[in-house]
Amino acid sequence: MNPRLHFVFLNIGHFVDHLLPLVFATAAALLLTREWGMSYAQLIPYATPGLVVFGLGALPAGWLADRWSREKMMVIFFFGIGASAMATSMADTPVTMALGLFAIGLFGSIYHPVGLAMVIQGRRHTGVPLAINGVFGNLGVACAALFTSLLIETYSWRAAFIWPGALTLLLGFAYLICLLRAPKDASVGSENKKGSTKGQAAFTRVKLIQVFFVVFASTALGGLIFQSTTFALPKVIDERLAGLAVSVTDVGWYAFSVFALASVGQLIVGYLVDRWPLKHVFLAVVAGTCLFALALVGSSGTSALILSVAFMLVVFGQIPI
Repeated sequence: MNPRLHFVFLNIGHFVDHLLPLVFATAAALLLTREWGMSYAQLIPYATPGLVVFGLGALPAGWLADRWSREKMMVIFFFGIGASAMATSMADTPVTMALGLFAIGLFGSIYHPVGLAMVIQGRRHTGVPLAINGVFGNLGVACAALFTSLLIETYSWRAAFIWPGALTLLLGFAYLICLLRAPKDASVGSENKKGSTKGQAAFTRVKLIQVFFVVFASTALGGLIFQSTTFALPKVIDERLAGLAVSVTDVGWYAFSVFALASVGQLIVGYLVDRWPLKHVFLAVVAGTCLFALALVGSSGTSALILSVAFMLVVFGQIPI
C-alpha cells in the first residue's frame, strides 16, 4: 500500500480508537443516569472492565502482530471495534452494556501496539509523525463528546454507537481492499526488518533498570491521567459549567472545544522532542500537568473552562514523549 495512504488509514484508525470507547462516558453523563435510574458513580464500574482490557490487551495484540502480521491485526481492529460498537447499541441493561464496552476495549487495545509501530517504522525522525497521529486520536476524544451529544439529542443514545460503528466497518472494508490490491513488497509490514540499528546506545544493566522504571512509572501515571480526564470531562463540564452548558449539545460542544484546542499540545511537543533534549521537554510537561491540575480543583465557570484547556494541553502533550 502507498505509505501516505497507509498513514491516512492509521490516523483515522487512531481517531476511531479513541472515539468509540468514550461514547459511553457522554451517554452515561447526559442520559443513561435518568433512563436506567442510576447515578453516574453507579454506572462507571460497568465501563471499567472495558477500560482495563483496552490497556492490558495491548500485550497479546503486540505479540500477535510481531509473530503474525501487523496489517492483518489492523483489519481485525477495524472490523472488531466497529461490530462491537453496533452490538453495544442493543444493550438494555448495565450488564449487557458492560459486555459491549468490554468488546470495544478488547478490539481497541490492538491499535496502540500495532498502529503506532507502523507509524514510526522506517522513519528517522518520529516526533512529528507521532504528533500528527496523536492529534487524530485527540480529535477522536473530542468528537466522542460532540457526536454523542448531537446523536442523543437528534435520535437516541443507541445511534451514538450505531453510526460510528457502521462507518468503522466501512473503513475496515476499504482498508482490506487496499491491502489486497497492493503489491506484497509494498506492504508496510514488509519493512519490519529494515530498521537501522545505528546510533543505538549501549546501556549498562543498572542504567537500563533505571530507565525502565522511569518509563514504566511515567507511562502508567500518564495513562491514568489521560484515561480518567478524557472519560470524566463531559461530566465535569456538566457540573462545573452549569451556567454555560444548559443542554446536552452545549456539553458536547464545550468538551469538543477543550479537546480540540488541547490537541495542539501534541504538535508542539512533537516539534520540541525532535529539537531539544527529551528530559527537558518531559520535565516541563510534567510540571505543567501538576500545576494546572492543582489550579483546576475547585474552579468553576469560565475559569474552569480555561484551566481545562490548559490542563488537557499538557496531558495531550505527554503522548509524543
